[in-house]
Amino acid sequence: MKHCFYNETVGFFYNNSRKELTTYWRTKDVLVVALGLTVSVIVLLTNLLVITAIVINRRFHYPIYYLLGNLAAADLFAGIAYMFLMFHTGPRTAELSLKTWFIRQSLLDTSLTASVVNLLAIAVERHQTVFTMQLHSKMSNQRVMILIFCIWVTALLLGLIPSYGWHCLCALDKCSRMAPLYSRSYLTFWAVSNLVIFLIMVVVYTHIFIYVKRKMTRMSKHTSFHPRYKETMISLVKTVTIILSAFVICWTPGQVVLLLDGLGCKSCDVLAVEKYVLLLAEINSLINAIVYSYRDNEMRSTFRRILCFVCYRNSRYTPTVVKLNTTDRRTLSQNGHFTVDSSI
Repeated sequence: MKHCFYNETVGFFYNNSRKELTTYWRTKDVLVVALGLTVSVIVLLTNLLVITAIVINRRFHYPIYYLLGNLAAADLFAGIAYMFLMFHTGPRTAELSLKTWFIRQSLLDTSLTASVVNLLAIAVERHQTVFTMQLHSKMSNQRVMILIFCIWVTALLLGLIPSYGWHCLCALDKCSRMAPLYSRSYLTFWAVSNLVIFLIMVVVYTHIFIYVKRKMTRMSKHTSFHPRYKETMISLVKTVTIILSAFVICWTPGQVVLLLDGLGCKSCDVLAVEKYVLLLAEINSLINAIVYSYRDNEMRSTFRRILCFVCYRNSRYTPTVVKLNTTDRRTLSQNGHFTVDSSI
C-alpha cells in the first residue's frame, strides 16, 4: 500500500523537489510581484471594458462576439487567478495549506485553459466565415451557449484534475520541480494538449492567410471589386499575422518549459525561467483584448462611449455636441461594420 503525505506541509514537497522556498522578501520577489500585479490590473480593466462593450452594443450580439466576450471573460478570470497567485507567492508560499496551494494552481490552469480553448473556437469560427464569405456565422445562439459551456467544462476538468487525484502526494518520486505537488505526467499531458491546440490554430490561421493572399492576388487583376473589400482583406492579413506572432511568442516558451519539467529533464534549469514564462502567458490575456477588439472600428467607438460616460458623466453637454457625437458615432458604425466583422 502506498504511503500518502496529506498531512505534510507545502515546504515538505518543495524540499522533496529541491525547489527553493524563501522565508523573506528578496528584491527579485518584490519586482516579480509588483510587475505581476500591474499586469493583472491592466488585464482586468481591458477585458472588463471588452465585456461591457459587447453587452451594451447590440451590433455585437452575434456568435463571434459572444465568443470574444467569453474570451474576455476567460482572460478576466486569468487576471484574477494571477493576482491571487501574486498575493500567495514568495515567502507566503510556505504558509499555504495544501488545499490553498491546489486552489492557487487550479485557478491558473482553469483560466489559461479556457483562454486557449476560446482562441481555438474563434479560429475555427473565423475559418468558417472567411471561406463562406459571410459576415457572421450561421450558428444559433443556443449552439454558441452550448459551445461556451463546453469550453468552461473542459477548462474546469483540466484545472481540477490534479486536486482530485492526479498529484504526487502518494508518489514523491513523480513530483515535478515547477509545481512540487503536481505529478510530472500531468504536466506532460497539459503541455502536450496545449501544444496540439497551438498546432491546430497555426494550421487554421495559415489556411486563412493563404486563402486571403490568393484572394487578393485575384482581386488585383480585376477592377470591379469595391476598394472597401480589398482594405478589409488586407486588414484580415495583418490581424492574422499579429494573432499568430503574439500567440507563439507568449505561449510556446511556457509550454516547452512545462514539457521539459514533465519529462524529467535533469539538465534543464526550468526554475530559472518559471515566473517569467508564466508572466509572458498572462500578458497574452492583455494582447487578446487589443488584437481582437481594438482593431475593430465599432468596438473602438463603443470604448470611447464607455470611457466618456465614466469620465464625464457629471459634465454638462451642449445640444450641439450631443448631436455631433451621435452623427459621428453613426458614421463610424456604418463605415466600420464590414471591416469590423471581417478583420477579426
